[in-house]
Amino acid sequence: MQRFPLAALGLSAALLGAGACASSKPDPTALAIIEPKSGSSVSGKVVFTQLPSGETRIEATIQNATPGKHGFHLHEKGDCSAADATSAGGHFNAAGNPHAAPEDAKHHNGDFGNIEIGADGKGTMTMTSNMLTVLPGPNSVVGKAVIFHDKEDDLKTQPTGNAGARFGCGVVNETPTGNASQIKVR
Repeated sequence: MQRFPLAALGLSAALLGAGACASSKPDPTALAIIEPKSGSSVSGKVVFTQLPSGETRIEATIQNATPGKHGFHLHEKGDCSAADATSAGGHFNAAGNPHAAPEDAKHHNGDFGNIEIGADGKGTMTMTSNMLTVLPGPNSVVGKAVIFHDKEDDLKTQPTGNAGARFGCGVVNETPTGNASQIKVR
């Protein structure tokens, strides 16, 4: 008779342990691997992480690019098949806003502004957005494309910021394990 209560305690402890593991599940992530376009040698990656606050963190790493500021955007179509990446369409703009800086009250969902590339051809950018999500829905980044542009985004010219040619493109895919930041780029 004493075995039943002990077995029940063991089962309860196992269930509590499983519940504790479920609460430590990693935040949903998505990843875009940037490949060269328009004759460039640009490469890199962009990791999107859905935060518990509802915002999405965007972390970009670019290499093999020319020094200076370059426009950086999320585009509406997850298609990088064209040699010049025009297959990715225009900026992702589910909100229906004008093109602007990401810190402006009204801007495209996909307006990331500029990424600064150093003399070594490398650059990083980290930002958060309350206009994007990794999770399914109208503001999801999954199935879109990230574009790295030739020139600086002037943050005002409609609808593209006059950022020039598309020098890098990467399709955003969900990473079910939540470990997108650990994936290495060639």
